[in-house]
Amino acid sequence: MTAINTVLVIGATGTTGSRTAAQLIASGHRVKAASRRAAPIPGTDSVRFDWYDSSTFSAALDDVGRVYLIPPVGDPNPAAVMLPFLEQARAAGVHRAVLLSSSAILEGGTAVGVVHEALSSLFDQWAVLRPSWFMQNFTGTHAHAVSIREDGTILTAAGGGRVGFVDAEDIASVAVRTLIDDYAPNTDLVLTGPEALSYDDVAAIVTEVTGRPVVHHHLAYEQVRDRLTALVPVEFAAMLAGMDRAIAEGAENRITDAVERVTGRPPRSFRLVAARELARSS
Repeated sequence: MTAINTVLVIGATGTTGSRTAAQLIASGHRVKAASRRAAPIPGTDSVRFDWYDSSTFSAALDDVGRVYLIPPVGDPNPAAVMLPFLEQARAAGVHRAVLLSSSAILEGGTAVGVVHEALSSLFDQWAVLRPSWFMQNFTGTHAHAVSIREDGTILTAAGGGRVGFVDAEDIASVAVRTLIDDYAPNTDLVLTGPEALSYDDVAAIVTEVTGRPVVHHHLAYEQVRDRLTALVPVEFAAMLAGMDRAIAEGAENRITDAVERVTGRPPRSFRLVAARELARSS
């Protein structure tokens, strides 16, 4: 393996960023951990980074050769702030960029799809990770996890649609390989778990693992959109609710071999992740 400069992990305190930073450190690589509060993370150089404050870009990019990109959360037009940063990154000597996108967003599509489209023209070495929905949506701080803990419910407009939910640890493992391997994929990778589950299936598994009853309530698109509008901008709420509707129509009913192909091991099942992250708190 060739030597590399420091890896910049943007969003290093987030769901995949924290796991990616931890796995890079465990592999012996230098990590610069970027977050809005420059939260100290053992084993890293912590730096303040804010997508909406370009004065934070230079310090984050100093002595960096590769970067893991987490888009700004809730912004329907992240390209407006991300593309100027990426141009500055290239000028500063970054030669590889790995972007976290979504299985629901195509190259050149809405939101981060615009950044996806631009990445190959900006960098010779790149990858776009397009994970399915996170398993941690049911175990962490996501609205689904909160409603499970507080009310024993999961509320969606996804109906009986199935999703290849993926463990954030597996996403991070793929991120690490695409960041540090000698050759970048130079393509996008759709990441899923080993099986496609409906939200009814998820509720049943959580019930079995925790011993507390959890039920999936089937809502209309408008109900989900209106609930989300209280939490995020209306345009983003409509997009998220639209993703539920797409799930109901079968858009996420798929599994891929990308996790195993990149990491050399199969992805973890939701039952395993639920037992790991929910049983200990039940």
